[in-house]
Formats: sequence, C-alpha cells, structure tokens
Amino acid sequence: MNLYIHEGYSEEHRRGLELGEEIATLSAQLQVATYRLLVMLREFDDLGGWALPGLKSCAHWLSWRTGLDAGAAREKLRVAHALAKLPLISESMSQGDISYSKVRAVTRVATPENEQDLLQIALGGTAGQVERIVRAWRKIDLETEKELANEQQARAEVSTFEDEDGMLIVRAKLPPDIGAVFLKALEAASDVVYRKDTERPLGHRRAEALKLISEAALTSELDAGSSADRYQVVVHVDEPVLEAPEQAGQSALEGGIGVSAETSRRIACDASIVEMKHDDSGNVLDVGRKTRKITPSIRRALDARDPTCVWPGCHCKYVQAHHIKFWAEGGGTNLDNLCNLCHYHHHLVHDGGYRVDMLADGEFRFTHPRGWVIPAVPTPVRPPDTLLADIEVAENAGNAGWGGERIDMTYFVETTWRPKSAYESSESASRDP
Repeated sequence: MNLYIHEGYSEEHRRGLELGEEIATLSAQLQVATYRLLVMLREFDDLGGWALPGLKSCAHWLSWRTGLDAGAAREKLRVAHALAKLPLISESMSQGDISYSKVRAVTRVATPENEQDLLQIALGGTAGQVERIVRAWRKIDLETEKELANEQQARAEVSTFEDEDGMLIVRAKLPPDIGAVFLKALEAASDVVYRKDTERPLGHRRAEALKLISEAALTSELDAGSSADRYQVVVHVDEPVLEAPEQAGQSALEGGIGVSAETSRRIACDASIVEMKHDDSGNVLDVGRKTRKITPSIRRALDARDPTCVWPGCHCKYVQAHHIKFWAEGGGTNLDNLCNLCHYHHHLVHDGGYRVDMLADGEFRFTHPRGWVIPAVPTPVRPPDTLLADIEVAENAGNAGWGGERIDMTYFVETTWRPKSAYESSESASRDP
C-alpha cells in the first residue's frame, strides 16, 4: 500500500487514501480479468461457439448475450485476435501492468517487429498520451507508404468473366488506398453474413458480403436517377407461386436461372411489381404499370420506427421491408404488418422456416422452426461472490511511468520512431571496413 499518511491526517482523510488504493487495486484486477475475457473470446470465436440460430457473427453474439454495444463488441474481438500475435503486450496485460485502453490503442499499429517499443510507450505513458503517440505513429507510417501507393495506382484493374457453368469470376488488383476502402466495406458487410457452421469457407462468406455491398449501392445512389431500371434485378414469377409456394409455376431470374418460390416471395415483399398477362403460348398480351407495394410515405414511417433490423441483437442498417403476413395471402401493406429485416434475417424468415409476429405492445417475437422463442434479451448472468478473488496484482500495477508530463511529440518522432530499414542500414554501415 503506497499511502502517504502522516500523523496529522484525520480518520476520514486516512480512509479516503485507503479507498483510493483499493480502487487502484481493483482496477488492476479488472484489467487482468479483461485479459482473461479477451483470451476466452478469441478461443470462442475460433471454435465457432457463437454460431447459434439467427446469429451472424461472434460480435453479434457478444452484443446480444452480454448487452455490449455492437461497435464495442467488434473492437474487443479485434483486440483479442491482435493479442495472439503480440506475446509481450499480451503478457503485460495479463499481469495488470497496462490497461485495456492502452492495449486497444497500441494494437492498431503493433507488429511483432515494433511490439517492444510500443510496450515501453504503453508502460510509461498515460492512456491519453499513448493514444496521441499511436496517432502520430500511424500518420508517419502512412507517409512512408505513400510513394509505393502512387506507383501501384497505374497497375490497378478489375476484370470479370463467366466460366463454363455461368458463374461470374471477378479478379481485382487494387492499390492500398482503394483496397483499404474495399476491405472495410467487405468487413462491414461480413458482419451481417451468417456462418452456418464452423467449416464454411471464408470465400463463401465473402461472396455473400459482396452481394450485400452490391444491394446497398443499388438501393442508394444508383437507384435514384431515371435510368435506375438499367440496374434492377428482374424476377419472373407466376401469380400462383406468390400466393402459395407449393403451386406449380415459374420462378426465375431474367435470363432463365431458377430461384426458389420463397426467394421470389421474399423479393416481392419490398419490390416494384409489374403485372404481365400471357396467352397459352407465352405471348405477352398486356403489361400493367409498375407499382410498389410499399409507398414512399409508408417506407419513411417504417424506417423511422425500425431504423435497423429488428431481429434480436442485430443492428444492421441495410434493411428490407418484410410483410409479416404476405400481401398475396391478404396481408396489408401497413405498419402493423411490416417490419425491417436485414437480408440475412429476411432470408431466414422466408427460406429458413422462422416466424415473426407483432405483439400487442408493438414488440416483435421471433420463433425458431422447432417452436421455441428467440429471446430479445437473454437472461443476465449473476457474477459469483468470489469474483476477482483469485487475481493478484503487483503493487502500483498500471501506473504510468512518466508521471503524466507533457510529451514533446517532435522529439518523440525523431528519437523513438525509426523505420526498420534505417536501423539495418545503420548497422550495415558500421560493419563496413
């Protein structure tokens, strides 16, 4: 206990100092507990233990099961996986020497090569100082890479072609700046893609993510102009199929590629409808006007009520309107019969056998095909009375070694940050005869 208690201190003052040390000790224990949590999260993600019905990712499970904000859940998983490659920083956090805030900052730029330097920065500085240094570090790294990025711009290209069975093959070579945007978009879309089992290939999940990116583009900027019809995906479906999926009839994309009856019904939930009449030979007799089942005013009201997917724990903002009772079966196109679902969960409701109902209080109830209800909020876990009792930390664990004085950022950049090649060239020169 590092208490600066003098004889003249009152009992109240003494208790205040003791309480401060208890707070510092508990904080260090919490950092150790957080480290244990991160290790468990990484293993849990690797094992696919989160892959329960309706859950799309480990971050989705963490947000739904523990009440953590979706963004914070994704960040915890990022840090958890980063620590696996950083043994020095990982060991320091496991002992309570550095906080999660510092670890979160340094793992944005840490590599096995610069880990030792960043660990010393984390041990010496406050969380705010570490954040500032990491921002400076990242800026210098970007400046160093700029020349290479300019050289790669001329070689950027994207090509597409079809293979023998009609599948589209996409090949891209992108410079880092464009590639970074693409990967961020792919990462964001991947958050709303469900991995059916632990063996599902990464490439398959990314293909689903590309579909979401394409849909987002078509429903935003490209769908706004008068030429938007050029970009629409057209599905031809016979009326009996919409009314009852088990009925015989056509359900196919333009070009003849077949899709399931429920896929047609899912698309028709939130799409423009054109009624066409044919004779027995298939010749078109009449083409009606294009209409939307969901009018702009209802769409605005629906988006105001359901700004994200209403599936438990899902916060995806790229949504499609779903008719709780399908319109071809007599369901109305009104707020009491509509909800917003992301593509994946809309697919689960139509093709996966899940059911959604609106309750009297306006909440939604989702039911598994086997009949059990998916809870909107799981039952909270009560922590044991012995929580943190087994965690021991060193005295003054987590204290900043610099004392919090102001950083001379120019001095830091000149003396601390050095490209690896600079060290190597310097050492090589000193060895030359």
